[in-house]
Amino acid sequence: MPRRLYKTDHRTGEHNVEILGLDVHNPVFFIAAVSVIAFIALTLIFPESASALLGAARSWVINTFDWLFVVSVNFVFLFCLFVMISPLGRLRIGGRDARPEFSTKSWLAMLFSAGIGIGLMFWGAAEPLAYFTNWFGTPLNAESGSEEARRLALSATMFHWGINAWSIYAVIGLALAYFTFSKGLPLTIRSAFYPLLGERIWGWPGHVIDILAVIATLFGLATSLGLGAQQVASGLHYLFGLDASVYLQIGIIAFITSIAIVSVVRGLDGGVKVLSNINMVMAGLFLLFVFAVGPTLMIATGFFENTLNYARDFLPLSNWIGREDTEWFHGWTIFYWAWWISWSPFVGMFIARVSKGRTVREFLFAVIFVPLIITVIWFTTFGEVALLQNENGVGQLANGVDEVSLVLFHLLESLPLASIMSFVAIILVLVFFVTSSDSGSLVVDSITAGGKLHAPIPQRIFWATIEGLVAAVLLYGGGAQALQALQAGTVAAGLPFTIVLIVCCFSLWKGLSSDSKALRAIEAGERRAAQAV
Repeated sequence: MPRRLYKTDHRTGEHNVEILGLDVHNPVFFIAAVSVIAFIALTLIFPESASALLGAARSWVINTFDWLFVVSVNFVFLFCLFVMISPLGRLRIGGRDARPEFSTKSWLAMLFSAGIGIGLMFWGAAEPLAYFTNWFGTPLNAESGSEEARRLALSATMFHWGINAWSIYAVIGLALAYFTFSKGLPLTIRSAFYPLLGERIWGWPGHVIDILAVIATLFGLATSLGLGAQQVASGLHYLFGLDASVYLQIGIIAFITSIAIVSVVRGLDGGVKVLSNINMVMAGLFLLFVFAVGPTLMIATGFFENTLNYARDFLPLSNWIGREDTEWFHGWTIFYWAWWISWSPFVGMFIARVSKGRTVREFLFAVIFVPLIITVIWFTTFGEVALLQNENGVGQLANGVDEVSLVLFHLLESLPLASIMSFVAIILVLVFFVTSSDSGSLVVDSITAGGKLHAPIPQRIFWATIEGLVAAVLLYGGGAQALQALQAGTVAAGLPFTIVLIVCCFSLWKGLSSDSKALRAIEAGERRAAQAV
């Protein structure tokens, strides 16, 4: 099968300029940079107005387009499932003879660490407990503290972190990987739309797509970095009594950013892959500890029970018509769908970057269902322990969710080796943030370099530093209010990217169908040649 069916004399190179050792793509780099700086300046000058405006925009998007998010996310999952089981699934990313660059273990570790690893640490115990105790509504209006609320606490959590979220990442990731490695197009968001836009992707339609992707990625990463610093500071205050001031939080950001810079300088093999593997080993041991010292039998039986409940509650939780739990539905489910979609350029592109040589079927199965298995195991382990401590009146969790960033530490407080394991949890959170930061830097670096896989090292350092600076400046100037404004802006950006997501499905279908037809023709010719001999 011919590797490149599309034109490869693309014009991204014509837009690139070299400045101080940076190989930047004009106008994507400059417009994105100016937009980010302008947003930060306005947020710092008018923090209350920015927070109110973006908060209102987020509420309008979530309340008005809840149906669009639900329909789109469900459509994307069904699309992925169909492609995976269809003949299209046997196509290989990079061509028939391509082979994976990374071992399966390292590949899975990298995509998981970049995707939702840090979220599992933060919400593993907190989210099921929040649903069970009616911290901010209960799923399907279940009575808080009831058996129904207990079941839904876990199944609704897995619903938010399971196949829907990873299907979003899978579509973007597969489209980018396929058009980059199989078609010779640059690794940038615009490439996914070549079957529909053709040569216009090298013009302003493509520029706009890439600029939106850069801004959404930077804002999402900066928000997570800032909020993550606040979480780690809370943990250090809880363990050691350190003052969780803005200066401690900025110091944490500086530490995370410095490690991320070292990682991006070393590249995928020497940096991101190594940290991701370390992450997964540490997370696995942490999980095994809680499983062993917690209610082991209850957790073990819960794996199967919660999986069945997840399947049972999937359709009711996916329905948007006539919902009585509107506050919970909008505040949690629609927020999550908008957040995953706004993060899809970042996570999808990183997954694409490390997935050359995988078949389409292998890619979709691994990206969607392997994280689902890990999600069920993780939330069952930490969720069951948290709910049991609440039901039995054990420790701080007897009162439900007080401060969400401390739920994990309160859970560990009632287990053996509490101080040691709480310190391990802080280290694990930090490493997860580093892997998110360095993988995000590589993604932004690739987009702003016109899709090049290996941009200059100073450019990698530049973007990793910018992420940390954005988070630190917002924390110093506006505190949590500025970060919440940034988060609201990121969620609001999920609306236009929902349209991008759906269009991407049709573009990917068109490209895969064309290649599948070409492959069948080549194989038929090879069979005829073999029979003639």
